[in-house]
Parts: sequence; C-alpha cells; structure tokens
Amino acid sequence: MTAALTVAKREIRTYFNSPIAYIVITVFMLLSGYLFFSSLFIERQAELRSYFNLMPLLLSFIVPAMAMRLIAEEKASGSLEMLITMPVRDWQVIVGKFLAGMALLAAMVGLTLFYAVTVMLVGPLDKGPAIGGYLGILLVGGAYMAIGVMASTLTRNQIVAFIIGFAISFSLYLFYRLVPFMPESLRPMLAYLSVESHFDGMSRGIIDSRDVIYYLSVMVVSLVIATVSLESRKWK
Repeated sequence: MTAALTVAKREIRTYFNSPIAYIVITVFMLLSGYLFFSSLFIERQAELRSYFNLMPLLLSFIVPAMAMRLIAEEKASGSLEMLITMPVRDWQVIVGKFLAGMALLAAMVGLTLFYAVTVMLVGPLDKGPAIGGYLGILLVGGAYMAIGVMASTLTRNQIVAFIIGFAISFSLYLFYRLVPFMPESLRPMLAYLSVESHFDGMSRGIIDSRDVIYYLSVMVVSLVIATVSLESRKWK
C-alpha cells in the first residue's frame, strides 16, 4: 500500500502544480454555489436538501473531467512505462491514481461545508441529513471516480476517456429517472443500479449499509477492470 500512496502523492502534486485542480475546483464551487444560494435566496429555504439533490448529476460531469487524465495522459506522454518500471504493481498504480482523485474531490466537498455553516447562521441545521448527504456525495463521487479511472485506462485520448467516463456515470444517474417508463420486471434492477436511488436515503439522513455496499461495489469492480485493462498491455 505504501507504493500506492507514493503514486497518490505524486499525482496530487501534479494536480496542484498545474491549472487543472484550480479550474475544476472553481467550476465546481460556482455551480454548487449557484444551486445552494438559489435555494436559499430565491426559494427561501434554509436547508441543504436542494443542493444535495443535484449533486449526483453535477458530479457525473465534474468527476470524469477530473479522472480523464489520470492514466490516459501517462499513456500519451509515454511516462506510463517509466512509472511501471518502478517497484510498483499495476493495481498500486490504479489505487494510487484513484486516491489522488479522491483527495481532490474531498478537498472540493470540504469547501462546501461553508454552505452548512451558512444554514446554521440562518436557522437550525438538521445534522442527520447533512452528515448523510455529505457522506453520500463522497460515495457517489468515489463511484464516479473509479469509473473515470477505468475509462482512462481504455484510451490514450483524454477527451475519449472523459466521454466514456461521463457516459457510464450519467447512465447510472439516469437509470432512476427511467424507472417509471420501464416494464415492471426491469424496474427493481434499474432502481438498484441507479446511484441516485441509493443517494436519496442518505440525503435524508438514512445511512443504510446496503447503499454503502452498492457504492463500494461499484468502486471495487471499476478498479479491478481498470487494473486488468492496464495489465492487458503485457499481453500484446
């Protein structure tokens, strides 16, 4: 695990030594800020519910953009082979890249704690939904990040990696919206596969182990596929 942490630290430095992290954080804060303050001042609702409700959709755009370069850029620049020659295994590279992306995501989400403080200044904050909502955001983001890392291993082109990551992430978000229009036999499966159906309870303060297991399963499966994809270069 030490090697994975070394890869993560290297990647975090790369993030913050370039404009990428600052651009992504700025875009995220502007969009999330608009969602929160429009609810606070326009709808006059001193709560985080409206902000939480749109996070699965917003993150389906933001997170693939954060993850698209993690492996694809290494492939395009040729630095991946140099990285692999170091005493580090393929799975450690994948886990390290994932952890770096999650560190940036956690930093972004941490900045939005300002919204919770704002609600506390205006009125009482319902702590259960707030804690559940922020945990849910990190889990949704983690699932999207793992999918983004997987997509980044499939191509050298960052734009293609973004499109693949976004397509899968947005599909998992969209499934819940499609449930009412699907045949009765497909509804339970689509509801289970949807990231939003598992997030809904958390945003209301209900933390169910089945929802946590769902997100962790998406992360593990995606990272395993990413590892196999990275190892496939040895078979050619």
